[in-house]
Amino acid sequence: MDFTLPESALAVQRGIADICARYDLDYWQRCESEKRWPQEVWEELGKGGWLGLAVPERFGGGGQGLLELAVATETISASGAAGGSAFTYVLTPGFGALTLTRHGTDRQREELLPRLATGELETCFALTEPDAGSNSLAITTSARREGDEFVINGQKIWITGVQRAAWMLLVTRTVPAAEARPRSHGLTVFLVNVPEAVAAGRLSFQPIPKMGANTTPSNMVFIDDLRVPAANVVGEVDQGAAVLWDILNPERVLLAASALGGAEVALRVAVQYAKEREVFGRPIGANQAVAFPLAQVKAKIELARLMIYKAAWSFDRRLPCGTEANIAKLTASQAAWEAADAAFQTHGGMAYSLEYPVARLLADARIGRVAPVTEELLLNYLATQVLGLPRGF
Repeated sequence: MDFTLPESALAVQRGIADICARYDLDYWQRCESEKRWPQEVWEELGKGGWLGLAVPERFGGGGQGLLELAVATETISASGAAGGSAFTYVLTPGFGALTLTRHGTDRQREELLPRLATGELETCFALTEPDAGSNSLAITTSARREGDEFVINGQKIWITGVQRAAWMLLVTRTVPAAEARPRSHGLTVFLVNVPEAVAAGRLSFQPIPKMGANTTPSNMVFIDDLRVPAANVVGEVDQGAAVLWDILNPERVLLAASALGGAEVALRVAVQYAKEREVFGRPIGANQAVAFPLAQVKAKIELARLMIYKAAWSFDRRLPCGTEANIAKLTASQAAWEAADAAFQTHGGMAYSLEYPVARLLADARIGRVAPVTEELLLNYLATQVLGLPRGF
């Protein structure tokens, strides 16, 4: 058993850290307050080849896997981006490139992967609906076949990155949920050309005001009689569940890595303040009431990191990884929240001042416990699917 990261992942860690070292906490604070995409970082990641890590070499990518993507996400987040801003990295290298590499047709890969690898094209992922929420199998966005096309109607919510996306991975029902046997049957994933759909008046979106993670807008999305060629199906018609799990498990791993980086930022900020701030003639970090919560956070960060790497390692070897991905997401999100909360408490009243990054870190950390799946559903999965306890619904 070897717990050393492979050289491929270490090279990613070094390369991305070199880029991110040029962008401090103040930079990310400005991006958040101005609700601005971190364009400078994005361009450097593209030029360095870091957006194409999971793209096969024959399409201009690095030929790496989810482990390297997780390390990249963690490194960006830990540099100061934290969870909210680090999500910008997940949208295209994770949702787009990784999914098409594993499930795209030859035409889809040849047309899109080279440009996804450079950052010329960006993607987003549309699954969640207002009336389905975390119950993904209950979605009602419908796709009806007409010849060589499908006509799609429906509504999505909390779809991040639509504004910049050239392509959307859209999850639909080609068999209504009430008729599907088993329930996972009848899902179909499509590639939708976002600019064309918007120009035709068949797809529209409306940004949702958010308490944080404002470098990348999240949206309501409305789809009305949108015609999509059958050639744009990702995977097989009615068999989209296989594609969906290979999106959701990496999503959990990458957002866990994002949360892990956010926890590292919060801990670093808190420790620095605890060393510098003096009260009653000594640094506040000398007090166990301050030091012990930070020490607990450090322990939980390291435990979460192990599970993130194990989940990514399993996915790359096409081993079952649902349990590992869910545990990684659960533990990393909890560590991020506890780190941000401890940083807030360490700063005392100054944490409320926007002069410090603590408020941003707290907002970023809180979303991880409810999105993209709630903590309660992660625990329910472990209780019923792993422990074999009876279902409560």
